Amino acid sequence: MSSPLQPQDARLPDKAPADGTGPCPCILIVEDEPILAIDLRYIFQDNGYAVLGPATSVDMALRLLNSARPDVAVLDVNLRGQTVTPVAERLRNLQIPFFLSSAYEAEQLQAIDLLANRENVRKPFNEEQLLAAARRALGAP
Repeated sequence: MSSPLQPQDARLPDKAPADGTGPCPCILIVEDEPILAIDLRYIFQDNGYAVLGPATSVDMALRLLNSARPDVAVLDVNLRGQTVTPVAERLRNLQIPFFLSSAYEAEQLQAIDLLANRENVRKPFNEEQLLAAARRALGAP
């Protein structure tokens, strides 16, 4: 039996919305829990975002960033026992804003310099919290 989220599910977005109103923001989703990754995909797609991913590992996220440039990213901190810092570093170097969606407490994140002052939408999250964090990361009110 296969997992509900496979590597081939990490697809590149079509940045033009179906209603023809112009480009929509593209968000990279980096989350290793299949149910949460699918949830995140639907939340952002249903609210007008093009979705890159979800990437379920650091390697997959870095490969996606070699192929496409999102406008913003949401990152889980721990991906199968590996911290997401290589992805955060690449995003910082590309000047792509990002925020976190993790069960980690703020005190735990302080130990990781690159993640210490990033907004963290704590799990369990809700749709409004995620959308508000994405808007803030993009510089919108």
